[in-house]
Amino acid sequence: MSERDIIQEGCEVEFQKRVTEADINQFAELSGDFAPNHVDEAFMAKSAYGKRIAHGALLIAYTSRASSQIIEDFSSPQADATPISLGYDRIRFIKPVFIDDTITVRYVVESFDTEAARSLAKIEILNENGDLVAIATHIMKWVPN
Repeated sequence: MSERDIIQEGCEVEFQKRVTEADINQFAELSGDFAPNHVDEAFMAKSAYGKRIAHGALLIAYTSRASSQIIEDFSSPQADATPISLGYDRIRFIKPVFIDDTITVRYVVESFDTEAARSLAKIEILNENGDLVAIATHIMKWVPN
């Protein structure tokens, strides 16, 4: 295994996802969040946004995919450990995400504390125009088996 294969500061993954109406409707069903911002086109037509917007929590769900992808793409610095999410800090929803927007989730490890077996990652979500729509910090820990 080469040094590049081990998760460390600077490791990065990104993926794109088209946010569909089905995604938003299914997330509303799953979460129980039927706020009109997400499910009522007529209500949102009268708003400043003009149309339905994706749930912020749905965007965070997409960041979970990125954290899983970093685990798949890079090896643990500890041979016998299970990586778990300790949570997300400083989550901000900067701009709305609409049905049929294509987002890019970028996950970059900013630091890795070998002694504590914890990483901090910067997450940015951009829309198809390159506009930053959401940010967060993800904390992950490698728990010894």
